[in-house]
Amino acid sequence: MSRRGLLLMGQCMPCIKQNASKIRIRRMEMDKNLNMYFKKDEFYFAHDPQKVCKTGDVVLIRELPERLTRLITHAVEKVVYPLGDITDPLTGKKVVVGKYREDIEMANQLFGKSSKAFDYEKAPPRGRLEGTKDFTHGETYIKYHEDGKDQPFAV
Repeated sequence: MSRRGLLLMGQCMPCIKQNASKIRIRRMEMDKNLNMYFKKDEFYFAHDPQKVCKTGDVVLIRELPERLTRLITHAVEKVVYPLGDITDPLTGKKVVVGKYREDIEMANQLFGKSSKAFDYEKAPPRGRLEGTKDFTHGETYIKYHEDGKDQPFAV
């Protein structure tokens, strides 16, 4: 069976490669001795020249017909779920902790909304705090030694 065209879903990880993203594909592997499944992570480098995905996003990747480099074997198809905005895959509704946002809004209408309650409709999209509290946009690099300096983008 040919695996060309096979779509894989994974999470974007910090990457130091140019025009590429590092994607973690998590699979469950059966241990015959214990008769239990354990997590096994596989990492792929996907071609992403527009930097569509950020660290933490869940993305779809597709295998390329031929490798671009020795490491880059896949291409990013699309961002399925951006980090921080949780969506139920079955219903397509937005989720907060264990409840749908619609249910929270209905409860707020019935019992009155608290003055301290967070308003999801007025919240800005991800990326507003880039450079202050959100460092997922920064270029990452490998930390080879501890020199006492702050290295926020080191992997």
